[in-house]
Amino acid sequence: ANMKHLHSHQEKIGATKLSSQNLGQRNTPQRDAILAVIQNAAGPLSVPEIHALSQKSMPKLGIATIYRTIKLLLEAEQIQSVILPSGEMRYERAGMGHHDHFQCRKCQSVFDLDICPSGLHNGMTLPGGYVVEDHEMIVYGLCNSCSTPQNAAPKRRIAAAKSTKTIAK
Repeated sequence: ANMKHLHSHQEKIGATKLSSQNLGQRNTPQRDAILAVIQNAAGPLSVPEIHALSQKSMPKLGIATIYRTIKLLLEAEQIQSVILPSGEMRYERAGMGHHDHFQCRKCQSVFDLDICPSGLHNGMTLPGGYVVEDHEMIVYGLCNSCSTPQNAAPKRRIAAAKSTKTIAK
């Protein structure tokens, strides 16, 4: 999949500190670590993925802290939720603009796409007189890791995540 590199996450964390302080929220290393995990991800993350990745830098970070922090980051509009057709809730950084997602059928990881595969445009009229205002799309298949023959066992993104993950705009 085509992915673009994330802008400097240091810049983002700096902006985060200012936003958190403006909202009267206590800025904590835990919150910074959780936000950095979400901002550096290749796509929207589930709570268990956020928890596992955050624990790499903060091993004692509890799941309750993850849920509390997600709530605060949503209220501060620093992250946004993505609801998959299965009903699963995932989270990604806010302000990404329109983008579609790819979900691997083998490892269940979700990735941001930097192309819009639908060809739909706002204002377009579809057969039947339907006028397009917006759309969300999830493309299904096998991710690069799962489609490569040498990776017979499912490779989870939480196990393979690095701070150099890429993300689409």
